[in-house]
Amino acid sequence: MAMLKLNQLTAGQEATVSYVMGDGPVSQRLLEMGMVPGASVKVTQLSPWGGPMMVNLDGYSLSLRSTEADLITLLS
Repeated sequence: MAMLKLNQLTAGQEATVSYVMGDGPVSQRLLEMGMVPGASVKVTQLSPWGGPMMVNLDGYSLSLRSTEADLITLLS
C-alpha cells in the first residue's frame, strides 16, 4: 500500500486515513471531526489554484484547506 497526503489525491480518489501529523489545534480539530486512523475519505471536489477541497469522510461532507489536507497521511 502506498502512503500519500490527502492533498495529493484527485477528485474521485478514495483512501484510508493512516494518521494526522502534529499536535497543535488544527490537528486536534481534524481528529475531532473524525479524521482518525481507519476512516475512509474520498475527494469529491477540488478548487482551482490550491483552494479548499471537498471530501466525504465516513458519510459526511467536509471542506479542507490545502494546508490542513497536508497534515493527513493516507493509505491507498
